[in-house]
Amino acid sequence: MNLPGYPSHPKRFEVRPGLSMSYLDEGPRDGEVVVMLHGNPSWSYYWRTLVAGLSDKYRCIVPDHIGMGLSDKPDDSRYEYTLQSRVDDVVALLEHLGITGPVTLAVHDWGGMIGFGWALSHAAQVKRLVVTNTAAFPMPASKAMPWQIGLGRDWKVGEWIIRGFNAFSAGASWIGVERRMPADVRRAYVSPYDTWANRISTIRFMQDIPLGPQDKAWPLLEAAGKALPSFADRPVFLGWGLKDFVFDKHFLDGFRAALPNAEVHAYEDAGHYVLEDKHEILVPLIRDFLDRHPLD
Repeated sequence: MNLPGYPSHPKRFEVRPGLSMSYLDEGPRDGEVVVMLHGNPSWSYYWRTLVAGLSDKYRCIVPDHIGMGLSDKPDDSRYEYTLQSRVDDVVALLEHLGITGPVTLAVHDWGGMIGFGWALSHAAQVKRLVVTNTAAFPMPASKAMPWQIGLGRDWKVGEWIIRGFNAFSAGASWIGVERRMPADVRRAYVSPYDTWANRISTIRFMQDIPLGPQDKAWPLLEAAGKALPSFADRPVFLGWGLKDFVFDKHFLDGFRAALPNAEVHAYEDAGHYVLEDKHEILVPLIRDFLDRHPLD
């Protein structure tokens, strides 16, 4: 794969018997730890510009969730593609790396639900938050489910389109930004999802979206939402692309209400992949935010 800007030596960890997770561990071993969690249909490649901007000083740990990026992509008989599985994998990776002290939690898309799901049992470790176009609470009542997401979540034809044509990953690389990605960057985003089998997680993530108590991920999301205001006493950075057709101003407003002291940077000319549209601005801002709020 040609992966412009991506570190050349990702590591691997057997997160479950017979299943390996790929992850980045960049920066000084004694640096303050920043854990970056991606969503769907992206992978750790989303965080590459922030890793480059922080890793001279900060230790950046960036996993690819199972089924995503450079991690193994098992079928349903070998892995249960659920939110709880994702949280358990983060627990296993950080335990493997001996990360028991304070961390900055950086999240995007499903990374918010995974990260705040992890934080339910590790709240004392979370000392700073960097939140970009994501959710950690149920769908706001004022927000309608986009039809594109509903098609993948609830209809077999949606799965066929996504797995047969890589429609979600390829589509997101176009409509997820306001500034067109360079062709080699767009190819890097979609390259892990090159076969029907390798696209399993892009559809399973969609099918796991919790909308109500009948959904498997609902209790964990509901608990994360209730706990979110308890993080209001910590430094929080919100970086938002307002042209996101899913995680739009309704979700930003939800975070602002729960975390009223957050530092907010929202952009009318940025989309879902806000670090693609605004990395020249956001990376220095996030670096400054971390530097201004050192861990004791």
